[in-house]
Amino acid sequence: MNKPTDQTLEALGAIVGPRGLVTGLDLLTPWETDWRGRYTGKALAMVLPATTAEVSAVVRLCAQRGVPIVPQGGNSGMSGGATPDASGREVILSTRRMNAIEPIDPASRQVTCEAGVVLQTLHEAAEAHGLRFPLTLGGKGSATVGGLISTNAGGTQVLRHGVMRAQVLGLEAVLPDGRIFSALTPLRKDNRGFDLKQMFIGSEGTLGIVTAATLRLVPAIAERVVVWAGTASIHAARALLLNCEQALGDALEGFEVVPQGCLESVLAYLPDARPPLARPHAWNALIEVVADAGSAASLRGRVEAAMARAFDQGLVEDAVLSASEAQAEAFWTLRESISAAERARGPAMQHDISVPVERMPDFLVTVSREIEAAWPGTRAVGYGHLGDGNIHFHVGAPAGSDRAGWEAGDGKAISRQVHDAVTRCGGSISAEHGIGQLKIDELERLGDPVALHLMRAVKRALDPAELFNPGKLVTLAPETSAP
Repeated sequence: MNKPTDQTLEALGAIVGPRGLVTGLDLLTPWETDWRGRYTGKALAMVLPATTAEVSAVVRLCAQRGVPIVPQGGNSGMSGGATPDASGREVILSTRRMNAIEPIDPASRQVTCEAGVVLQTLHEAAEAHGLRFPLTLGGKGSATVGGLISTNAGGTQVLRHGVMRAQVLGLEAVLPDGRIFSALTPLRKDNRGFDLKQMFIGSEGTLGIVTAATLRLVPAIAERVVVWAGTASIHAARALLLNCEQALGDALEGFEVVPQGCLESVLAYLPDARPPLARPHAWNALIEVVADAGSAASLRGRVEAAMARAFDQGLVEDAVLSASEAQAEAFWTLRESISAAERARGPAMQHDISVPVERMPDFLVTVSREIEAAWPGTRAVGYGHLGDGNIHFHVGAPAGSDRAGWEAGDGKAISRQVHDAVTRCGGSISAEHGIGQLKIDELERLGDPVALHLMRAVKRALDPAELFNPGKLVTLAPETSAP
């Protein structure tokens, strides 16, 4: 190790203390690979600041010495956005020690917490005051508030409550020069120019390191009913969604679709799982309906009436309403196990995409057929959030394919075809998992040149040396002039 590097590590240790600096190869290894195992890098060190002031000091030091920083929360991202490169020059900045939650004021229905707070911990803190944080996802036991904000995470409650952006009332972030942007106090009316906090939401740590946020809370659920319904087609499922929206209004919190093939994968993957319905159906809808204390008593009756109308209109072939909380959770376990079950079947290209909601059924039918026709032996399936147009679109490799070879060859070409179809449809190649390093080339290929120019202009203004999460989301190198 050369002397300048020794001096940098010593200076970092002086800021964060012995508990806040990790340099050993064995200790760093788990944090140098992304959750999916697609990307592995080599970090100079990992720093774990305990306060915003320490984050600021670390950033200032790294800026002075030209050391790139890769922000990392729970390291549970899907696009390699929190993984260092292979140079050994980058420092991982983990927010895991910044896990304080300020006292919750039930009257204001909001909470201020640090970026390292784990989502499940936030849920528990809100529940202790008769409230809830209205965003959840499968990785709630590891995902952090800072990571959720930086990737503008979605989840299963977007239909009613919106993505993470809709939950953020105030925000604090450290800029690439070490200055602290603080806008934690929310105001319902504030017309002092740009809403600057929005700049950091979804920017994947390329513009600033989120250190704290003020988030909105909603009343706790007093009653919920989860429905598993079988339908003849994805178009029937879409009609069922519209029916439920009209009949149930804001009580409708989630509406997921699962093709029969995905359900069969899950049933084979989970040894104790059972099919919710007596016979198979081409598509299945998982519907969550909730009520607070004021309307809990009438909830089940409203759901039963809505489903009766759906039966009368021929939208549903069969359905079952959860009779207990355990059964409701069992239905959701089937949905949340799809990704792992599909992965267990063999190599696959997994796409997190979105299209206009009304075009999602046609997209699923048409593009699945096109992919399977163009690439014999593949299996294309889509599932996900029908209410917001977010599709998890998986294309499985032909039987016997070598994973690495297929993913680098045919798999990459398939992804380009899928992304081309999404773009023609007016959709997005990244719905809720971010761009990271996984999709940066595709964003450059398919993104709106004006939008890319604006993103680079903001990046250049705040981080001209590209020291914050380099190689993720957007780079400055391709920019030569305005479009």
